[in-house]
Amino acid sequence: MKTTESARAISPRRLAHIALRTNQLQALVRWYSQVLNAHVAFDSDKIAFLTYDDEHHRIALVGVDDYAAKAEGAHVGFYHTAFAYDSLADLMSTYVRLKGEEIRPYRSINHGPTVSLYYADPDGNQIELQVDSFPDAHATNEWMQSEAFRSNPIGIEFEPEEMLAQLNAGVPEIDLLRRADTV
Repeated sequence: MKTTESARAISPRRLAHIALRTNQLQALVRWYSQVLNAHVAFDSDKIAFLTYDDEHHRIALVGVDDYAAKAEGAHVGFYHTAFAYDSLADLMSTYVRLKGEEIRPYRSINHGPTVSLYYADPDGNQIELQVDSFPDAHATNEWMQSEAFRSNPIGIEFEPEEMLAQLNAGVPEIDLLRRADTV
């Protein structure tokens, strides 16, 4: 393909990976390996690449220098990275596994489009483990135009233990994925 000044806009095909600087390389290697059930594709005393699927790496951890500490509190800039599961059962199974490893979410929210558990790594970087609440993007986008979402785009916090008990009691996933203020 010949590139010209009038070349068409092309979106990326996928998000390939995230890269994080750290002063605790091995601690982050262990944490992301545990949380994402990832394996190390490459590891040295300065950099590590982890993956959990057929991509060569999804997480790059860079420890080549002594970096300044992160600013305290909320600040402008990168907020979190989200990782999606195929079902609520998969998400809640991950919750149980991580709880057994003393890794607990600091926040749990049914956003409406997703049901999400938020975790912080040893450096304080935040990740979201989520499951989509709707069967496809069209249904999600349609719901995001609703008054329920417009009046509360953040969502409703929930207790993971309560959701887990309901799921284990046989409550259908579709009912648990529905936000309480739209039932």
